[in-house]
Amino acid sequence: MNTFFARRYVIAGIFITLIVVLLARLFYMQIMDDKYLLASKSNVIRRFIQYPARGPILDRNGKILVQNEPVYDITVIPNEVKAFDTLEFCRMIGIDKAGFDKRFTKAVKYSPYRESTFEKQLPARLWASLQERMSEFPGFSVQPRTIRTYPDSSAAQFLGYIGEVTDRDIERSHGYYRPGDYIGRTGVEKAYEDLLRGQRGVRNMMVDSRNIPKGSFANGAYDTVAVAGERLISSLDSKIQKLGERLMKNKVGSIVAIEPSTGEILAFVSSPTYDPNLMVGRERGNNVSKLYDDPYNPLFIRPIQAYYPPGSSFKPLSALIALQQGILTPQDTYFCNGGYWAGNHMVKCTHHHGVTDLSLAIAGSCNVYFCSVFNKIMNEHGGKNTRSTFADWKEKVNQFGFGVKLGVDLPHEGRGNVPTPLHYDNVFGANHWRATSIISLAIGQGELEATPLQLANIECTIANHGYYYTPHLIKAFGDKNVIKKEFTEKHFVGIDAQYFEPVINGMQQVVERGTAAGSRIPGINMCGKTGTAQNPHGKNHSLFVAFAPRENPKIAIACIVENSGDGGTWAAPIASFIVEQYLRGQITARPSGIRPDYYENANLLPPTPAQIKAIRTKQDSLRRMGKDTSKKQKGDTLRAPVGLKSAGKRNKKDSIARIYAAQFKRKEDGQL
Repeated sequence: MNTFFARRYVIAGIFITLIVVLLARLFYMQIMDDKYLLASKSNVIRRFIQYPARGPILDRNGKILVQNEPVYDITVIPNEVKAFDTLEFCRMIGIDKAGFDKRFTKAVKYSPYRESTFEKQLPARLWASLQERMSEFPGFSVQPRTIRTYPDSSAAQFLGYIGEVTDRDIERSHGYYRPGDYIGRTGVEKAYEDLLRGQRGVRNMMVDSRNIPKGSFANGAYDTVAVAGERLISSLDSKIQKLGERLMKNKVGSIVAIEPSTGEILAFVSSPTYDPNLMVGRERGNNVSKLYDDPYNPLFIRPIQAYYPPGSSFKPLSALIALQQGILTPQDTYFCNGGYWAGNHMVKCTHHHGVTDLSLAIAGSCNVYFCSVFNKIMNEHGGKNTRSTFADWKEKVNQFGFGVKLGVDLPHEGRGNVPTPLHYDNVFGANHWRATSIISLAIGQGELEATPLQLANIECTIANHGYYYTPHLIKAFGDKNVIKKEFTEKHFVGIDAQYFEPVINGMQQVVERGTAAGSRIPGINMCGKTGTAQNPHGKNHSLFVAFAPRENPKIAIACIVENSGDGGTWAAPIASFIVEQYLRGQITARPSGIRPDYYENANLLPPTPAQIKAIRTKQDSLRRMGKDTSKKQKGDTLRAPVGLKSAGKRNKKDSIARIYAAQFKRKEDGQL
């Protein structure tokens, strides 16, 4: 009996304990822990990605160059789509029925159960009319986004553009990017992508059976806030940037202006250019196709990718190397009789300069003088040692930033070209070449090639008497205006400061009474050097480099106008307008009478391959008809640019076309 009651109490105790435990657990689950409550509601929760606004980009004076405007993406979950008025939906978002079917099929193939983008970048006006009726279209929802907008429509190659991520972008980001995200493709947008993109956020919303949001899920406990991208303050001066683009309209070439004391790029003109607003919005694809098809290639970033022979602008650098080596003094003279014999060929000079010292040689751009100096450098250790002497000379040229990348904060920078000894071994045979074989290097021709940025940077080095800062386009970022350390370090070129003054004397004389006298700015001591870069594919390139004022320089500049003639005719006047606008805030009357409007309206665009083909076809047709085509037929020749003499013989048409084909080939993979 006692055993029975003892067992009964034990069993009852076990059941009571279990009941208490279950009740306690039930109380905890229903009152204390909301995990199961949240899980039970997960089937009516929608996860909305909060895309951050990309950081704005400002010019050096605080003017907005790039900002954001809201757009709306329509997303769809195919499995949740129910019958609705398809034609009305198409009308409201601006597509046709065939477009709807194509988009919906693509979404189903992606996943019937996962959300994907159906239509991108609806403007605010379309969204306003659609917003109140979204409940009529089950399975569809809206994702707010932002796109870039460019108030001034300028500096396209500098700013760059954004585009939708590819599978490769997603893979390389280790999961950060998702299909439909945007990423910087070129320019500053690409170089500073990590700062500009910001950090995505997530908002979890409760929705009803019609997919209408009914409030925040779990009071936002699982939400994350989107963090906007950093603000970038560029070094660009928008006033001279826009002036440069106007002056270079209907021309092929580039302008780069730099502040010597900081390395900050003040102007970054690539011509022809394009309106950066074409690269955003629903017509972006069509616009990009048109730009790719443009024979003048506006997507090509000429300031850092186009290669040009430096021409006579290279002569001051050559003089500085000779001065540092003790091979030349400012007082040394050479006699110029109009040409320099290098072996069995003559390098012609523009004038018979007579007895010429260093300053006069720079002012008059005397080829004889600089060929003589180069020959002396190469033969310093005897003709048999030309190869090793040239290797040493090449290294000194590289120190100035020629033939190497300067490290500008943009992708796809070109390095230019300074030939190697091996190159000449391959051309002439090992130890079978001498100074006379490569004499064209003395006057900035031959295999020497430089980008406009490199040419402007040389002027910074001369202005600073022996050093430069890494050229850069972003001077600070973030609310604290952080400056990258590498942009504050000096790069010395190995030339003592004392050797720069005689070179600068000659450069000032170029503008005061030399080859750029027509571009002299009254009251501003500008030191410069014209260049007429020889172009085997057509008319010579007009080139001018300078800095101003001479004391405490504020701006260094390089200007190249392709296929336009000598440096004093086009490049020098254009550069002088930029310099005066930056230093004075206005352009005053010049003694020479040159005016900006003349250069803004001039059309120097070379003929396109299509134009050349059309003219050739017409001439061939006339020839078959027995007409004399040796004389110019009305309408058959290409009109010479305003203000220039006739372009001359037209048997160079094929060569003109080839130069553009060659430039296209120089583009690196992915730069567009």
